[in-house]
Amino acid sequence: MIICMYDILCVTNRGLCKGDFLQRLTEIATAGPAGIVLREKDLSPEAYKALAKEVWKICRDHQVPCILHNFQEVAQELGCQALHLPLPVLRRLSADERNRFTHLGASCHSVEEALEAEKLGCTYIIAGHIFDTDCKKDLPGRGINFLEKMCESVSIPVYAIGGIRAENIARVRSAGAKGACLMSSVMECDHPKEYLMALKGVSDKNEI
Repeated sequence: MIICMYDILCVTNRGLCKGDFLQRLTEIATAGPAGIVLREKDLSPEAYKALAKEVWKICRDHQVPCILHNFQEVAQELGCQALHLPLPVLRRLSADERNRFTHLGASCHSVEEALEAEKLGCTYIIAGHIFDTDCKKDLPGRGINFLEKMCESVSIPVYAIGGIRAENIARVRSAGAKGACLMSSVMECDHPKEYLMALKGVSDKNEI
């Protein structure tokens, strides 16, 4: 998996997707994100595997890393080397199971969780949620100070998630995050390729 200078990971959500799901992922892939995380936890393992095969092909055709989510056995069956897990699921894996993946991530919501994920062999973590977001209407964002502490606490890359948009992505980068994760915005916007290219342009400005 090749990671660019400032990463933008796209996290999927079929329930939020505007239009055809696979077509949207194709448009996203053409923008060259650092990866697509196939986060469809409501599916059965069989349905997830079938969808993962299609998404993996899209990613392969556009040379974008495909990161499977939650379904560890499916990832092994497909030979996928990148897997993202909720921390409780990660805790249940043996060391041998964790070592089968060259890129292993976990979602963390505190410094303690971040340290635990690193100890369990994660190569990166996703920290959130940073800003207020409609996906978590009843929970305020943890803020930039939280993100800074997460970045300072571990030696592995930290990716921020939650309410990240053009107007605040520069703050995320300044806090020390390796990159940003987008879900609802890229699932709902009218032109995902143009949206991602615009965000990449904002994050690359020298003045941030």
